Amino acid sequence: MSASEKWTAPRVRGLKGRRRIAMLTAYDCPTARLLDAAGIPIALVGDSVGMTQLGYETTLPVTLEQMIHHTAAVARGAGRALVVADLPFLSYQPSLADAIRSAGRLVKEAGADAVKLEGGEAYADTVRALIACGIPVMGHVGLLPQSVRALGGYRTQGRTEESAERIRRDARALDEAGCFAIVLECIPAGLAAEITRAVSAPTIGIGAGPECDGQVLVVNDLLGLSERTPGFVRPYARLRETIGEAFAKFRQDVESGAFPGAPG
Repeated sequence: MSASEKWTAPRVRGLKGRRRIAMLTAYDCPTARLLDAAGIPIALVGDSVGMTQLGYETTLPVTLEQMIHHTAAVARGAGRALVVADLPFLSYQPSLADAIRSAGRLVKEAGADAVKLEGGEAYADTVRALIACGIPVMGHVGLLPQSVRALGGYRTQGRTEESAERIRRDARALDEAGCFAIVLECIPAGLAAEITRAVSAPTIGIGAGPECDGQVLVVNDLLGLSERTPGFVRPYARLRETIGEAFAKFRQDVESGAFPGAPG
């Protein structure tokens, strides 16, 4: 495969056992262009946009219209990366018709290459229905941010045998339904390794240890822009400090008259 060739769902799936997969979130065109230039195979337009960009406490308030808006911006910037858009809360859960309509809009109107949904066994038929319509699907098991109310907070899942077995079943169900990749979020590393060996689709971990087939981070966390980050995050930059210093220097220069300075 040429380095300049567009990433597709089958191409990503084909990396299983051959190469680890890097995925980052993106919410706008400039970030997508930088991500693409760096050779990141997958740009995830996460409903995390609600918390990172829109000021919400959870992902629950994010609407389909907002996801379409941000996905379209990312799709315009990502020339090679596979653009995966999250299906937001209640855009797919009520019925298969809702799921098909919502996913269809993300692909047709926003330019997404694939969609991601949270949940396992209960949504296997939804995955099959979307794939039957020609829409590739990425799965997501473990900690499900859209179920934060039911889970009682953002907590590691799969610590008990009952919880671990449920996650195993969910991952197997999504794999059998045809997901081209499955996100494993905040589960013990041993469980993630076991699931990675058991399914044919690549697993992409976030807080799930080193044995997944790939890793994903929220771009704000990676860049050091977030006020608080999970313990598993490794910031690759400290842009919050850099930007804060630049803003303060600009204010000082305006107040002192150093900016814009004398004409000519």
